[in-house]
Formats: sequence, structure tokens, C-alpha cells
Amino acid sequence: MRRRPNAHRGSFPRVWFILGLIIAGLLQALSLAWPLSGDSQGVSLGWLQILSLSLAAACLDRCDEPKDAFWSIWWFGSAWLVGCLWWLFISMNTYGGMHALLAGAAVWALSASLACFYGAAAWVYRSIQVRQLGVLSKASTFAVVWMLAEMGRGTFFTGLPWGAIGYAHVDGILQTWASWFGVYGLSAMAAFVAMLLGAQGQRTKYAWRSRLTGGLLACVVTVVGVTSLNPIPLAKQAEVSPPLRVTLLQGNVPQDLKFGSGVSKALTDYRQALLTSRADLVVTPETALPLLPRQLPDGYWQDLQQHFTQRQQAALVGMPLDAPTLQEDALNARSPRRYTNSVLALQPHVTGELYRYDKHHLVPFGEFVPPMFQWFVRLMNMPMGDFSRGAVVQPLFAWKGERIAPNICYEDLFGEELAKSFANPEQAPTILVNLSNIAWFGDTVAIDQHLNISRMRAMELGRPMLRATNTGATAIINAQGVVTQRLPSGVQGALNGEVQGIHGPVTFYSRWVSAWGLWPLVALAFTVLAFVSWLGSRARQGKRYFGP
Repeated sequence: MRRRPNAHRGSFPRVWFILGLIIAGLLQALSLAWPLSGDSQGVSLGWLQILSLSLAAACLDRCDEPKDAFWSIWWFGSAWLVGCLWWLFISMNTYGGMHALLAGAAVWALSASLACFYGAAAWVYRSIQVRQLGVLSKASTFAVVWMLAEMGRGTFFTGLPWGAIGYAHVDGILQTWASWFGVYGLSAMAAFVAMLLGAQGQRTKYAWRSRLTGGLLACVVTVVGVTSLNPIPLAKQAEVSPPLRVTLLQGNVPQDLKFGSGVSKALTDYRQALLTSRADLVVTPETALPLLPRQLPDGYWQDLQQHFTQRQQAALVGMPLDAPTLQEDALNARSPRRYTNSVLALQPHVTGELYRYDKHHLVPFGEFVPPMFQWFVRLMNMPMGDFSRGAVVQPLFAWKGERIAPNICYEDLFGEELAKSFANPEQAPTILVNLSNIAWFGDTVAIDQHLNISRMRAMELGRPMLRATNTGATAIINAQGVVTQRLPSGVQGALNGEVQGIHGPVTFYSRWVSAWGLWPLVALAFTVLAFVSWLGSRARQGKRYFGP
């Protein structure tokens, strides 16, 4: 009798198999910020993320052909990324005016394209021929290829690392490793455990040794992280500043009115909030004032400057500015005027130009138009959609003994870029400030996802993070990544609180990333792949090896 082919191996997955991968992918998306009722923040569920990925890892390990491995993980990755990024539909359809079918297709196309990174990782995993090896070798291989896929997605075509699986562990037992290896290191750890649970063992009497070794290794990493590691390495040597009183403004300006009929009310509300605050530092959201300084009503900007010049207060105001004029543009009268998405500081005793920070990492299609995609942007109604970018490392804002590093909107997804300001520990930032406007995405899980991203940056860099947003989540995050205060999303208000800057030693993550970027992780990944490939070649030749 002819044997029926296995649905998991040697053939393209069947419908029920694909549905299982899609469900697992959607569960992984939910693990990043499980939505709760009321005003509570979305909670990260690390155990659900590992369980979801372990199902995909089990399917991958049972695929015989690289192409089957690619498509299995591609289905899982596509569902996961759609579940993470579905709110992009709101920005394109509700606020951008794009037809619903086209907006939905765009979200699917983006997710499916990004899922190819993970499909390629699965192809590499299967091509290495780890079937003859133990579970520990399989888990190590899967961990590094998944990490490489995450980093590829986070850097290619300016990068979109939103939803990396490491963010599911900001509240879990792996969180203490963030200050050592960052979100991509946590992603590798999570993938290691997932394959450890899902991989098939060797069919030998010694097979149990490989799984036991891997399990013990995972337990050691967990115990060391929970009991021995401080979220801020060398924290005992760090100096904590006296409390700085802060006011974080949340205008709650509807996105469809932000650049239209809502401008007048927004200007009035922010002016009143800035002039009445008594905090040491006041922070507005991104583009809170959606006009250039010269376009503001007569006397508006002068009143703000005069107020902060006469008081021991400072403000960081999000607004567009004229880009610094390049010499060649100054000589060419036909050069188009360029703008930056910026933060402008108001403070006393200023001589010369005001402090400004220009956003460096711009959003494709939202803040700059990629080549050959002008037709796509024309389908949406997005004002000021083509900005100039600032430098990666810019001067810090010095105020009351603190060195404050602003970043705008989704710039805080790129920890490797924020870490460049930590190259000199003696001059490193003491406080991070994020100014955001994600009203484009409505009152959705994107708000809580972004909050967890900021929490990860605080843990990686060992510095508190202030978040001033238009619709949420406006919050104060301490240097351990814990939200100490937060405004409810979708309301207008001001969050008054205190923050203490961290001076002195920087985290291990800050040290190596500021010096070498992500290359140490890349080198580690290829070292593991080379070693596992060597073990696999010896196994195929029938030679005895002592690897797991």
C-alpha cells in the first residue's frame, strides 16, 4: 500500500496547515500589546509570543524542502505583520482618502513583502540541513536566522522594525537582558526557546541530552537575568539627578482637522497650556504647531518667546521649520523650499539661534517620497509629506543640569541610532524625550505598541523617557522601562510629574552599539551558522561529533 504523504513534510502545506500558521501569526501580533478594556495600557505577553512562534518553529522543523520552509514561515509572518500593522489602513483610507480596497491591498502587500525576510530565514534554516543535529543546534540556528531577518527588516529601505518579537518581552523574564543585547538580542532569545519547544529530537538513545542541555541553558539565562542582572548595569555608580518637574501636553487634535479647520483651536489650546504651566520643562507633541514660525498669527511666537525668556522654564515645541539652506541651493533661485520636522526649544538667557532638533529617520510615504512612488502618494491627502532629514547625531538640549535628547515619532524604533549619542559616556544624554503624533492610526493598539517600543529604548539605554503625544500614549517612563505616569489615550490634557535624569556609566548595550552598530550581532549570527554547518557536514559524513 502506498504511504500517504505527510501534510507537514515534502509537500506544500494544506489549507488547514496554512490556517494554523495564520492563527499562530495573529496570536504573536496580539502578544506585543494585548488590548485591555478601559484606560489600561496594552500588556505585552512574552509567553504567548514564544508559544505562537513555537508552533511555527515546529512546522518549519518538519518541512523537508527549503521552498516548503519558506512558504510556511511566509504565511506565519504575513499574518503576524498584518496583525501588527493593520492600523495603517486607517491612515490611508480614513485620513488619506485612499479607496478601502486599495488601502487594504497596500497593507497586505507591505506585510507580505516584509514576511519574505522571515521566509528567507526559514529557507536558510532548512538549507543548512540541521535535521541530523540535536535540538540545541536547531534552536541556535533558528535564533540567529530569525534575528538576522529582524535586523534586515529593521534596516532595508530605511527599515520598519515595528512589531519585532523582542517587544513582547518588556514585561517578561527576558526584559533584564535588554540593557545588554537590545531588542534584537531578546528576539534571538525568544526564537531560541520557541525552537527548543517545537523542534523534533534526534531519534537516538542520546537524543534527550540535546533537549536537556538546551532547557538547562534557557533556565540559566532566565535565572541569571532575573536574579543577577540590574536593568541598568553599573547602576550603583550612576548618579541620579534631583527631580525635574515636567508637563507633557496631549492636544488630542483629530487628524482630519490638524492641518485644516482645527489649526486655530490647536494654536489657542497649546498657547494657553504653554503660558500657564509652572513646570521646569514643558513638552508638546510632534507638529503641535502645524505652521512655520512666519505663518503663525501676529505676536503668537513673540509672546511665547517672551514668556520663557523671563522665567526659569523651558519648552520643547514640535513644529515644522525651514530646512538649513545649503550653499548650492542659496545660489539657485529655482531651488524648491525644503522643510524639516523639528523640535524648537524656548528657554531663558538664549543668545543667538534657538536650540533645534531636526528629525533624522523619516517615514517613507508619510514624510518623504521614495523614488518612483510619487503616484502612490498622490492618492493620499497628506500635507507636508516630503521633509528634509537631520543628522543622526545632533547636539543635546542642556537644561538645569540635564542633557536632553529629543526624538520624533517612530525614531524611537531605532535604538542603534539613538545609541550613537552615548559614544562618550561623560556627555551622554541623561533624559530621552519622544514627541509623537500617531493620530493617523486612530485610537488603536498602535498607541500601546508604540508605548512598549519607548519602554524598550529606556531599558536598552538606561535612561528615562518622556513621551508627549497628540492622542496617546503620553507618559513618563523611568530608566527601568516602567511607566510611572500616563494620561488616558484619546483625551485632551496635560500630564504633570517628575523625572530624574541618570548620569554616569551607560549600559553595556549603549557601549557596543555606539561603537560598532549592530555588526557584533551579525558576526555572532554568522559564527553560529558556520559552526552548525560544520557540525552538519560531519554528521552527513557519518563522523562522530560531540556537538549538541
